[in-house]
Amino acid sequence: MNVLFEQIGRVVVAKLNRPSALNALNTETMYELISKLEKFDKSPSVGCIIITGSENIFCAGADIKEMASKNFSQMFEEDYFGYWEVFSKIKTPIIAAVSGYALGGGCELAMMCDTILASENAVFGQPEIKLGVIPGIGGTQRLTSLVGKSKAMDIILSGRNIEAKEAENIGLASKIISQNNFLNNVIKYAQNIANYSKTALIASKEAINQSLECSLKDGIVFERRVFHSLFNTQDQKEGMDAFLEKRIANFNSIYQPIKK
Repeated sequence: MNVLFEQIGRVVVAKLNRPSALNALNTETMYELISKLEKFDKSPSVGCIIITGSENIFCAGADIKEMASKNFSQMFEEDYFGYWEVFSKIKTPIIAAVSGYALGGGCELAMMCDTILASENAVFGQPEIKLGVIPGIGGTQRLTSLVGKSKAMDIILSGRNIEAKEAENIGLASKIISQNNFLNNVIKYAQNIANYSKTALIASKEAINQSLECSLKDGIVFERRVFHSLFNTQDQKEGMDAFLEKRIANFNSIYQPIKK
């Protein structure tokens, strides 16, 4: 198996498992990861997903051996990398737990997740320029959105690597976590998220992503309508009742309308 899956409570950990290829992303790995995540996404028992690799290699990039001999017609007709867009349609919050190198497609995979938690030894980069190509899984678009045009130009045109501290400073990584017991600490972070209402989590993710696609005015209207809609869910009633009663809310997760 190119990806190992484990469900811990309401958290699913998906671990890239191609050590001989430095966890490079080939077509088989892409389909294996995404098809399984689609199933977890639909499960009421899953509130958060973690994508990770090994201690020293998150993912070294797309599989060069698989691409090197292809020509334009083959890449175009296959819509190579196109299936990664399915990953972006997953509604459940996804955390990239990056320890070690996340380069090229590995950095792009991390950016496709909803937030990046980096180990102290994390190293990010988009070195495609060294191969005579450009990022192809959204790197030029997502990196620019995260860190701004000037810094994205710097990273992509130079092909240089950036370490965890710089990644945090420029907004690529949201947080640095100690390398000691790294994954367990990320799981604890994910469990906290997963215990909230899955409906509210999905709605939050959708509203934040919508902000990248529209004006502030339209985004605020969108947010307000989603906020209104949550008042037709059992989780909203449970959450507010629990607050007023000074107890911990017991959310039922995936959408459940108010019981008549």
